[in-house]
Amino acid sequence: MVVPWRVVSAVVLALAGAALAWQVQDWRFGKQLAEQSRLHTETLNQLTQAAATAQQAEQDKRLALEQRLAANEQTHYRKLSDAQRDQDRLRDRLATADLRLSVLIDADSAGGCDVPKTTGPGGLDHAAVRARLDPAHAQRIIAITDEGDRGLIALQACQAYVREITR
Repeated sequence: MVVPWRVVSAVVLALAGAALAWQVQDWRFGKQLAEQSRLHTETLNQLTQAAATAQQAEQDKRLALEQRLAANEQTHYRKLSDAQRDQDRLRDRLATADLRLSVLIDADSAGGCDVPKTTGPGGLDHAAVRARLDPAHAQRIIAITDEGDRGLIALQACQAYVREITR
């Protein structure tokens, strides 16, 4: 049997050409894939850095808000404790009769129950008819004003909190 060397050499040459073309394509696509992978990695790194920067900015904002809220809370706590101390002092002065509460009465309906006005500087009601309150009633009035003061201070604290949160 005669082997046609031309046909065999043509087949071998075609197979070698195909293998060479395959290898060239592999190199070319390998470079493209490596470049695409590098670009993808760079994009992911940039996104990660942007997210970390945004997260740090949000944390800084939150820290600043927490500090402002803590300062507001201290201010309102101080106001509340000052009001409580003043109310306690006023209650003590009422209890020891160091201080009397009196009310203005209409001069026409007073009917001779005038409490003599103590002499002292700076009164706004000159020669007005006044009646002294019973100490128990005075204590209840002080308690009511104390609750009102605490309510107003709490309201101010809530309003300041809402202002800080919505800022």
